[in-house]
Amino acid sequence: MPELPDIEVYLAALRPRVVGGTCERIRVVKPFLLRSVDPPLEAAAGKRVAEIRRLGKRIVFCLEGDVLLVLHLMIAGRLQWKERGAKPPGRRGLAAFDFSTGTLLLTEAGSKRRASLYVVRGEDGLTAHDPGGHEVLAGNLGSFLATLVRENHTLKRALTDPRIFSGIGNAYSDEILHRARLSPFRRTRNLQEHEIESLYQATREVLEDWTEQLLAEVGNDFPKKVTAFREGMAVHGRYGKPCPVCGAPIQRILYAESEANYCAGCQTGGRLLADRVLSKLLKKDWPQTLAELEEKRADRL
Repeated sequence: MPELPDIEVYLAALRPRVVGGTCERIRVVKPFLLRSVDPPLEAAAGKRVAEIRRLGKRIVFCLEGDVLLVLHLMIAGRLQWKERGAKPPGRRGLAAFDFSTGTLLLTEAGSKRRASLYVVRGEDGLTAHDPGGHEVLAGNLGSFLATLVRENHTLKRALTDPRIFSGIGNAYSDEILHRARLSPFRRTRNLQEHEIESLYQATREVLEDWTEQLLAEVGNDFPKKVTAFREGMAVHGRYGKPCPVCGAPIQRILYAESEANYCAGCQTGGRLLADRVLSKLLKKDWPQTLAELEEKRADRL
């Protein structure tokens, strides 16, 4: 799912292309995409684009006349900038946003259609789409602490819950926790003061560093490859590969439709976290530490 850095790159590319221009029409190819009926989609036609901004992981087009388009890309939604009148591609095409300056195509890979578009009226209408998560880059350590300990969750859960923190998902939460040298299963109310400060700094640094890096890569172009797996990430998507800090193999925990990637050497003192599937299957044979894991691997050779 595109997270804060990816959404910010989309916004940086869209602003010079559409702000000040006119939204001429929106061609919805897959009816499921549009999730609202009032105001109607036609209310956006002919309206000037006054602003584009981010709301969590959503992109908000603010049009004159207090008409707002709220676009959520979800996991597989992606955007392409094309010549005016371009047609959405085959199966993946969901909609075409025709502006006076060009056409923005919305696509979604895979069989599960989750992307959504809402048309709302004014800030009051937009409020219903705001999960309410804390914007770390707009706050300070005090507001971060208050948000973190409001409920007692695992750090992985807290960072990725849009009602708690805004714009952070599976990929960047892995990177944040690795940089902070904290286990994804630590509880939010069990952290020491220096650990909270470390987590706060890591969260800001990871989001800022990756936003700057992605902006530099795209330059004046439109982003063509938005992915959760980036070259240069420390742990996310690097299962089995050596940690860039300590060299220990990156571990992975699978759960529901998500996963957590971590370094046992940097984050858990060498202890392996229990995978809900494999640990139940292997039971007593499940290795507890990196040393045990290496011994079992050596025995198989």
